[in-house]
Amino acid sequence: MHRHWVALLVAVLVVGLLIGFFAYLRHKQAPAAGGPGRGGQNGPVSVSVATAASGDIQLRIPALGTVTPLATVTVRTQISGVMQKILFTEGQTVRQGDPLAQIDPRPYEAALQQMQGNLKRDQALLADARLDLKRYEGLVKEDSIAQQQLDTQRALVDQYVGTIEADEGQVKTASVNLIFTHIVAPVTGRVGLRQVDQGNYVTPGDANGIVLINQLQPITVIFPIPEDNVPALMRRLHEGGPMTVEAYDRTNSAMLAQGKLLTVDNQIDVTTGTVKLRAQFENADSVLFPNQFVNIQLLQELLHDQIIIPNAAVRRGAPNGVVSTFVYVVGSDRTVKVRPVTLGVVDGERVAVTKGLSVGEIVVTEGGDRLRDGAQVVLPTPKGPAAAAQPPGTAGPVAPGSPGSPGAHRPRARPKSSQ
Repeated sequence: MHRHWVALLVAVLVVGLLIGFFAYLRHKQAPAAGGPGRGGQNGPVSVSVATAASGDIQLRIPALGTVTPLATVTVRTQISGVMQKILFTEGQTVRQGDPLAQIDPRPYEAALQQMQGNLKRDQALLADARLDLKRYEGLVKEDSIAQQQLDTQRALVDQYVGTIEADEGQVKTASVNLIFTHIVAPVTGRVGLRQVDQGNYVTPGDANGIVLINQLQPITVIFPIPEDNVPALMRRLHEGGPMTVEAYDRTNSAMLAQGKLLTVDNQIDVTTGTVKLRAQFENADSVLFPNQFVNIQLLQELLHDQIIIPNAAVRRGAPNGVVSTFVYVVGSDRTVKVRPVTLGVVDGERVAVTKGLSVGEIVVTEGGDRLRDGAQVVLPTPKGPAAAAQPPGTAGPVAPGSPGSPGAHRPRARPKSSQ
């Protein structure tokens, strides 16, 4: 019995020691969990802030556009013949009228010579018929020939006149065909890959033609916008002011080119509820390429005297039981308040606030996921322009433990005691 009581006493002592040890660990970890900047329940949270400012913000209409050349021409031959020469290099930029290819001209030179010979022959026949007509007119006055013979000669003269006119038309046709043996660029642009090689027999019915030319400078982008934006857009166009259009890459991060709105389509697509617009870009550096997809920003209107904050400060949720957009506003006592706001125009990383915020108020941009209404915050140390974000009535945001904060004398006391 004595041994049992001793064992029981030892067990009770061990359990007590374990309970005391765990209580000590819990007591030691509690201040660390609630320390500054670590997101504890009772400790302040380190955040980044921005000041609501008054300024101008651009109203933009985003869209997805397709780069479309002003002119796309498939160069085809207008006559049949053997491709004698290819006078362009694939990918070359050509000017309107530059030679591209040549078809064997010899058959068309011979045809032109034949038509010119027929014309000269019929001109000689007409001259002889007119001389006979003049003689017959004198003989009729002397009553030496019948009137019928004179009328027949007049008809023959008119017949030769018509024949000569037909011959002249054939000469022009042969001349044009001879010109068509020299194929030139119909527009200024960049040629693509050739579709026929030298030595092949080509005809006007070839589906692929000889080469494709796209006009790249200037170039256009066609893009749709919702029909809800059409009334404001048309009012702006009737005012006569030019509307700027910006083209961005696929990631919508780098601007490729800046141009102007050229025209608006004359009807709304009933299947999509959109209307198509065409914008023109100079494209001097050829960054826009035909059939390329680009992100478009149509700059519709510049709004003045707007309350602007960073987009990162806006949060969405139901802090008061109602789903809304809100911000954390930093007070002079370095506590935050949940403030529902009404948003206006969004321009990239900036957003306009139409209701719920005043100019000069400080909002939280980073670290808001660890905040609640009434929570304390630690503001970043001001460096240069960041000093403008200090709360009113304070000399500047100071972190605990730094000079000038409560408890700052303790770090200075330790070196004195160690001396």
